[in-house]
Amino acid sequence: MLVKSIEFLATLGPIGKKCPAPGTFGSFAGVLAVLLLSWSTQLDLLSIGLLFIPLILIGIPICTKAEKSIGRSDPGEVIWDEFTSIPLVYIGLPASISLVNPREMLIWMIVGFIYFRIFDIIKPLGIKKIQHIGKGLGVMIDDVLAAIYAAGMLHLTFTFSLSFF
Repeated sequence: MLVKSIEFLATLGPIGKKCPAPGTFGSFAGVLAVLLLSWSTQLDLLSIGLLFIPLILIGIPICTKAEKSIGRSDPGEVIWDEFTSIPLVYIGLPASISLVNPREMLIWMIVGFIYFRIFDIIKPLGIKKIQHIGKGLGVMIDDVLAAIYAAGMLHLTFTFSLSFF
């Protein structure tokens, strides 16, 4: 029973098992969680990103156990890594962005989502190598790095866009 519960958590229930492109849907679920937390608690994006760090850390044993349960290394249906890593993408945006203009926040959420998915799928700049660490750490670390790279790109895009508007 515990093994199936962990697998259910690692796959976010039916999202990882039933949806096409489960990593994209897991990332989308993470963005929705950020939006809901931001709008319902008035927490800034940095605080929300920091709240997800413990979830990332517990993701290591969760993903290790899910790999064993499913019987494959880094199975696509395990999306805990995308779900918990994507909030890190938004930590470089200013605190005011979530409170001042919800429409602007949605735009930056979409841009960050796209950056994250690009880095997560293509795995440039050493992400592919570090993914081969193995077990839950390998599952989690590539998405954390993709989120960090995407956060950098999002911050640069946000800063650069200020020059034009």
